[in-house]
Amino acid sequence: MRIKFIIFLVPTIFFSVAAIAQKIDRSDVNPAMTEFWDNEPEVITPGETYGAPPSDAIILFDGTDFSEWHSKDGGEVEWALDEGAMTVNPGKGSISTKKKFGSIQLHIEWRTPADNNKEGQAGGNSGIFLMERYEIQVLNSHENRTYSNGQAASVYKQYSPMVNASRPKGEWQTYDIIFTAPTFKKNGAVENKAKLTVIHNGIVVQNAVELDGSTAYKGTPYYIPHGEAPIMLQDHGDLVSFRNIWVRALR
Repeated sequence: MRIKFIIFLVPTIFFSVAAIAQKIDRSDVNPAMTEFWDNEPEVITPGETYGAPPSDAIILFDGTDFSEWHSKDGGEVEWALDEGAMTVNPGKGSISTKKKFGSIQLHIEWRTPADNNKEGQAGGNSGIFLMERYEIQVLNSHENRTYSNGQAASVYKQYSPMVNASRPKGEWQTYDIIFTAPTFKKNGAVENKAKLTVIHNGIVVQNAVELDGSTAYKGTPYYIPHGEAPIMLQDHGDLVSFRNIWVRALR
């Protein structure tokens, strides 16, 4: 009988606590007690149209030059520059920003070549590497099947996108990425994993996913302690183009 009494009593206790919480009288509470007036947010001016940089953005590419970029080994960029876009020059190597970044909001537009009729991972392949380690896949994934965690907007080999929001090859596409950099303890252990949200053509396809480490083609991901690092765009041998790239540093 004692055991039965405990079983029926516990739900009753939880119900009573919830009922008390709902009946708390706050009529005499001053609402100003929960208002914060310090640390007023900085005023910035949003872009006039979708994808236009806000006033506090760092412009990484406006279609005119490679002043914010160098080759991955530090040399001059040898990609093509035409009609406000940069295009991979196959064999000339990946490129990286001259500036290093931590947690960021990144806007970038990309296009796979319209005349590429290859399938799978050969269908207009590139990648956006945050901190030169964490890849968001760039690929023609419109009517082009490949492994799900390797298609467009995947966190490469870690997370498939929740939906396929890809436009047809040859059309411009957008990524808006919110990235929280990982933190490490003094002994090199992971304190907080990196997190990623990806909005592909206006649709959320990755929602604050936690990364298990650097993206890797072979094997499982793992972390190596690091600080701020550049953003890298990949030369995967295909004529993928990019334009309108800007970034905001996040506190």
